[in-house]
Amino acid sequence: MEINGKVLVVTGGGSGIGEAVAKEISKKGAKVFIGDINQESIDRVVAEIRAAGGEADGCTVNVYDEAQVEAFMKNAAKTFGSVNIVVPCAGIIRDGLMINTDRETGKVKKKMSLEQFQSVIDINLSGTFLTLREAAAIMIDNGWEGVMFTISSVNKIGQVGQLNYSSTKAAVGMWPKLLAGEFHMKKISGIRVVGIAPGYVGTPMLTGMNQDALDAILKDVHIGRLIAPEEIAKLMLHVVDNDALDGTTIEITGGVTFGPRQIAK
Repeated sequence: MEINGKVLVVTGGGSGIGEAVAKEISKKGAKVFIGDINQESIDRVVAEIRAAGGEADGCTVNVYDEAQVEAFMKNAAKTFGSVNIVVPCAGIIRDGLMINTDRETGKVKKKMSLEQFQSVIDINLSGTFLTLREAAAIMIDNGWEGVMFTISSVNKIGQVGQLNYSSTKAAVGMWPKLLAGEFHMKKISGIRVVGIAPGYVGTPMLTGMNQDALDAILKDVHIGRLIAPEEIAKLMLHVVDNDALDGTTIEITGGVTFGPRQIAK
């Protein structure tokens, strides 16, 4: 699919991977509509894209609010005339063990709260569902071709201390096959679904962490460094350009070589 002139809609576009995707894809001539919970972040990214010669706009959206997501998608279509590339990057992490015991007594001293579990499900899973549902509906009704992405993770295999987060990433890693199958069953052509499963990415959360902890992570990464958010964006550009990529999830990890391990207490 030709990217120039197409419309990218990205949630969580005010920082991290979402920001990198917005900027990289705009360089190829796509118009960018950004959603985020923080208006200042939206304004900054929009201004930087425009300063670089691109077209961009955006508005705040709570991806767990059904009415807001529907209005957000309609706003994107009204602003730029279509919706073609959809990247739901909005997500949160609230790590912890389901049950934590006292080292001396062996008795339970802390439990993961329902709110701690549910908040991650609400944003990462339900938020992605609403974003893709509304995108698919407006794309199908208007005959707009495009690609819908899911943002999974290498931790979709299961990471100790991330019962909530890993559950969401395992689910959205499976969705491309299911959604492509639904579209095929209903003879809906022109809309592909592809998942991206990053490893450890150089977002502020990781680059600003304790250096010893970061070194412990990187010792199990074959390339020996964090993945740049821009590298993920470039993979998405390749997916958009290659019509044969559909109904699958692609890992971009730098060669993570370990199995599940404990990362939180």
